[in-house]
Amino acid sequence: MNHLVATVVAGGGTFRSCTPPSPTSRAWKTEEDPDVAPPKLKFVPRRTPGIQAPLKTGTHTPLDIFSRFFDAEVWRLLCSNTNKSAARHQERGRKYHWTDVTPEELKKFIGLLLYMGVMNLPKMTDFWRKQTIFEVPFPATVMTRDRFKSILSFFHISDPEEDGQNDLARGTEKYDVLHRVQPLLDMLRTRCMAVYHPRQHISVDERMVATKARLSFKQYMRDKPTKWGLTFFVLADKNGYTVDYQLYTGKKSQSSVNGLSFDVVSSLVNKDYLGSGYIVYCDNFYTSPLLFRHLGQQGFGACGTYRQGRIGVPTTTENALTKRSPRGSIRWLRDGDLLFVKWMDTREVSMCTNVHSVYAGETVLRWRKKADGTYERVPIPRPTAVGEYNRYMGGVDTSDQLLGTNTVHRKTRRWYITVFQHMLDIAVTNSFIIYKEMSTIRGERPPTRQDFQELLTSQLLGVPLKTKPKVPTSNHLPVPTSSGQSKRQKASMGRRQCVLCRRCTPWQCEVCKVGLCLQVDRNCFRMYHTLPESEQ
Repeated sequence: MNHLVATVVAGGGTFRSCTPPSPTSRAWKTEEDPDVAPPKLKFVPRRTPGIQAPLKTGTHTPLDIFSRFFDAEVWRLLCSNTNKSAARHQERGRKYHWTDVTPEELKKFIGLLLYMGVMNLPKMTDFWRKQTIFEVPFPATVMTRDRFKSILSFFHISDPEEDGQNDLARGTEKYDVLHRVQPLLDMLRTRCMAVYHPRQHISVDERMVATKARLSFKQYMRDKPTKWGLTFFVLADKNGYTVDYQLYTGKKSQSSVNGLSFDVVSSLVNKDYLGSGYIVYCDNFYTSPLLFRHLGQQGFGACGTYRQGRIGVPTTTENALTKRSPRGSIRWLRDGDLLFVKWMDTREVSMCTNVHSVYAGETVLRWRKKADGTYERVPIPRPTAVGEYNRYMGGVDTSDQLLGTNTVHRKTRRWYITVFQHMLDIAVTNSFIIYKEMSTIRGERPPTRQDFQELLTSQLLGVPLKTKPKVPTSNHLPVPTSSGQSKRQKASMGRRQCVLCRRCTPWQCEVCKVGLCLQVDRNCFRMYHTLPESEQ
């Protein structure tokens, strides 16, 4: 392996010239080199980045943007499979009242999920509590509690009949562990890539979605805030837009000889979709000389921290950094088209890049103790790759932060519901990023993440955002507890328990929504409305 080697030593941010080493030298040495100059921008995306047609022109509401992710095809899929799931449970002997869900009703169901993400009460049933100071009156005006729980109970993404066939193949190569969520994963992934095209700097990292369901591909990561959950490998833009993703299902029977990290990045950074000219940033789990050379051949730049033990990484220690190296010391070594840079900050930082130069004159302020015991901030040189990595690597972290704001995620034993909740969060967050960019282009003040979700919720539910729910507070009148039954069924069906005498009654208060008797010898309706509130 032939290396062109050099080093920059921080002496107040200046460079010192010395005799160039031989091209075959493998030591990290001090030398002024043409590669220290700012790089030429040879990486330019060939495709137009940003919002794509038809959202690129005109004025669009949050619902218009969200409908590009959850479009008519997605609504039909969810409604059809949810209705099939309910029918299948009925065939098995479960007795319950079910009416097929429609796309319009499912939109209200999703709207209530977003509403709950903003309000964030401990339990879903708390949104339908009555006769308490913690009562939230609005959800009951959209959908009854029992109807909401029924839709949630039978909610299904895949075809239940195909689920049974897939379960029979468990333990064989034909078994698909992601069968229950694969239709929605594919649909949302395609729409994320179609609606928005990333800009030049993109990042790859993993994301944990919390769950403790019993799953063969559930992961444990000690250093993550969410230690137990599903692992998503994510490709994100700098602004936090989720461009592409993969749900990790564990070690495959026929894994690639190049390793998991190589396979993840090479599949997410797809030349057929992106084109070329992008710069990919990743951490030391993914960085390897093999991967970076592969990306370079595909027309992509690459930059990331690296681990010293990786195959292909220079192993020489001659003139390398030590613990006693002064802060700001820079060592660099070039191996073909790859540049390996070491920089001493609080600790040693190791970077690999195929697009950046060693040093372009950038400095960073750090505290230094003076002789009299006081501290001062002094500038020290910083390699170009370190500054660019800090500037553009946080795309996935930004996305995680936005996803965690007013999330719809709630604990559940059904792992596919957890995946659906995460897909819904991705669609809402990506819609927010697009809406925010549109507002900036129009010169308007962009909304916050919560403001956007509140506006989207009101549009999904079909109610105005700025007005209070129309809940009457007077004219308490008795009304039947149900309607639509035949004359034979009226005496037995739809009755409720009276809140005072605990007997069955076909009457309720139109405002209070509680069962109350209205008989010649038992007028609980009048008694209830004349009692003090503390005794009701």
